[in-house]
Amino acid sequence: MSLNLTGITLTYPDGDSRLTALDQVSLDVPRGSLTAIAGPSGSGKSSLLAVAATLITPDTGTVTIDGTDTTGMTRRQLTDLRRHKIGIVFQQPNLLSSLTAAEQLQVMAQIDGRSPGKARGKALDLLDAVGLAGEARRRPHQLSGGQRQRVNIARALMNDPTVLLIDEPTSALDHDRGAAVIDLITRLTHQQATATVLVTHDRAHLTAVDQIAEVADGRLTESRRLQPSRLA
Repeated sequence: MSLNLTGITLTYPDGDSRLTALDQVSLDVPRGSLTAIAGPSGSGKSSLLAVAATLITPDTGTVTIDGTDTTGMTRRQLTDLRRHKIGIVFQQPNLLSSLTAAEQLQVMAQIDGRSPGKARGKALDLLDAVGLAGEARRRPHQLSGGQRQRVNIARALMNDPTVLLIDEPTSALDHDRGAAVIDLITRLTHQQATATVLVTHDRAHLTAVDQIAEVADGRLTESRRLQPSRLA
């Protein structure tokens, strides 16, 4: 398993008491598979994604990334883990307006100390993989919403993560563009062999995922695999 959550409980202060956001949640996501986290607003989906990303430390339970138990890690260790093992696609692309599509990706590799030449080559390969080979020199204002989201996804893959976490990637897109983005995520998950978690409230595009985990009131109420695993 590349991503394993075991017995995750997360609470927040709420006046004199505490509000339970996640209640004994366990989830396994193998490499090369796509799991959708579905549920209504306020059900705990975003909290689950933040815990999986090691951005929030749970009250109890363990998060294991590519065989590494993150319990007790320092902030610096968690930052290094995210940089090398986890790709995060936030709901809004948040691209830098002054950078081209290729440069959005290159800066990620340069932060990690890779040479500019290798970074550009990798960036162009990923833009090609997401169908934007001809848009490498365009800046965000020259791209459509769907194209910006594709750059966002490619950027998250720049450092070859084993775990890919995606938050509501279709929320700002129409049906056809949303379907295209989900198809892209599905294809890249299998090509890049990532353990991918997709948080969504839109069930219209979930027919191609490998597993759906239903979350309600902070509890994982059901987890079902929709089709045979395509893992080798």
